[in-house]
Amino acid sequence: MKPSHQSHHSCAATRTEPPIEGNLSSLSYLYLHSNELNGTLPRNLGLLSNLVALHIGNNSIEGTISEVNIAKLSKLKYLDMHLTSVVFNILFSIANNSLAGQISSFSCQKMNERSKLRILDLSNNALSGELGHCLMRWQSLTHLNLGSNNLSSEIPESIGSLFSLKAMHLHNNSFSGGIPLSLNNCTVLGLADFAENKLTGNIPSRIGERTHLMVIRLRSNEFFGDIPQQICRLSSLIILDLANNRLSGSIPRCLNNISAMATVPSAIDDKFSTLQFSICLGYQRDYLGYREDLILVVTGRKSKYTSILPLVRIVDLSCNNLSGGIPIEILSLFGLQSLNLSQNHLMGRIPENIRGMKYLESLDLSNNHLSGEIPQSITNLTFLCYLDLSYNNLSGRIPSSTQLQSFNALDVMGNPELCGAPLLKNCAENEVPQGDENVEGSERSWFYIGAAAGFIVGFWGVCGALLCTRAWRRAYFNFLDMFVMSKGLQPGRKGGKRWWRILRKTCPGSSTYFNGMGKDLYSSVFNLATLLFPVVS
Repeated sequence: MKPSHQSHHSCAATRTEPPIEGNLSSLSYLYLHSNELNGTLPRNLGLLSNLVALHIGNNSIEGTISEVNIAKLSKLKYLDMHLTSVVFNILFSIANNSLAGQISSFSCQKMNERSKLRILDLSNNALSGELGHCLMRWQSLTHLNLGSNNLSSEIPESIGSLFSLKAMHLHNNSFSGGIPLSLNNCTVLGLADFAENKLTGNIPSRIGERTHLMVIRLRSNEFFGDIPQQICRLSSLIILDLANNRLSGSIPRCLNNISAMATVPSAIDDKFSTLQFSICLGYQRDYLGYREDLILVVTGRKSKYTSILPLVRIVDLSCNNLSGGIPIEILSLFGLQSLNLSQNHLMGRIPENIRGMKYLESLDLSNNHLSGEIPQSITNLTFLCYLDLSYNNLSGRIPSSTQLQSFNALDVMGNPELCGAPLLKNCAENEVPQGDENVEGSERSWFYIGAAAGFIVGFWGVCGALLCTRAWRRAYFNFLDMFVMSKGLQPGRKGGKRWWRILRKTCPGSSTYFNGMGKDLYSSVFNLATLLFPVVS
């Protein structure tokens, strides 16, 4: 023990209360383990702001400990309370310290029926060892955060004994093996963060049975195989982060079934509020609260999300071995704010209807095999502040808009056939974007098709009826006779003989044909021609 450190060390002492008396603000180490101490924890324990190690294990100490008791113990590194009757009440958080040692010495403490611990936050410490099977003793837990420690081995099946668990953070450790099947027993689980470990195997298909899941974060592991289709059943999902694994196959086309991503984020999200925690303390309207937070990679950098986390909508499937095209169904996720499909083996064109994702702020499709032109509709994404289309096989003119031209040339480099700002390569003056040509050609084709169809329907609608029905034919030509004669045009009048000569010269045998049709029919046709095409003799 260093001389500069004050400490109280007692052997075979018997007292009704641990000796925390006087001004001990500079106390660094307190060893009271393996004595016959009894009574309750002193209330002024939390005033030892310089305390580095606290060992009170193997005693008969009772009482309740919560975050209030240890809120000022910012330098605490070692905590030993095993074999005591201490009850953890509601919330216990000693996150962001340098707490070291085996996690089992803490998790395997004997719990009793009075324990009401709901939130256990030991994140950002130096805890090590295996998680063990002692977690089954903490069945009142609703929030568990063991992230950013040095924990190893497999995640035990006993994790499924935490039936009330709503949020679980095991990120940034060295866990191996797969996701335990017993996790299906956690029926109200809303947040699962297993990122940055050494987990392997397939993503369990039964994950789709946890319909309360709103956040799945499995990035930076060693998962392989296809993305399970059952993940589309998670209608409340707002964050899907499977980046940096070894997943293969195609992107599920059913992602449009995730309705939470297909709606505009609301400032009041009733579903995500179930992951928050607050409780009123006493009659002074003081509240003890706990709010979830996540470290997410958006626009190429890590950011911490806390208060706005319920409003975030993210899909990140980057750095995998996914193939095929970009399914148009994913573009139905209108509320999506960040889409990252980079560093895969995706092929085909960028879908034209990407304009429907009007709340998109970040789009990364780089390092794939996408071809064709950048769709003109991408200029409709007015919230877009990060775009990376580099290292694909895109071609043609970059769509013109103030927003797109403001991006860096690095965001579109690696596409030799692209031209236009922000690249230095200019496009030919007479070059028209292929998308515009296709639209114009398509409109022209439909015009001709419509005109032809209209002519055919109109012509045969009239002539077919006259050819098939004698009564209609007689009535029609009688009407023409009367109409022509009312205009003063008759075969014997001026122009009539001239028309007859033209008809006989251009159509030999026409007189015989018309005579065979009858005098009335001949006269009607003759008069109609005289009316429509008058010839000045």
